[in-house]
Amino acid sequence: MKQRKFSEEQIIKLLQEAKKGEQSVEELCREAACNTASFYTWKAKSGDATVDEARRLRQLERENERLLKLVGQQRFGVDPLRWTGS
Repeated sequence: MKQRKFSEEQIIKLLQEAKKGEQSVEELCREAACNTASFYTWKAKSGDATVDEARRLRQLERENERLLKLVGQQRFGVDPLRWTGS
């Protein structure tokens, strides 16, 4: 999995700063060294979430990905204990 450059705390802080409206999104993104497209993706995904809610969402997404993979393996008759992925 790709290493994330920004933690949940940093993302939520950036979203809250933008919500205050003291600076434009472009200025905030420039200071944080992130892309405005990333900002709007985070905003669509997190919205008004707190740090704990964002962590929980990320945890649920990982669990969902794991379960979908397991269901896919069962659907094709792959034994998940003997499957190496190669």
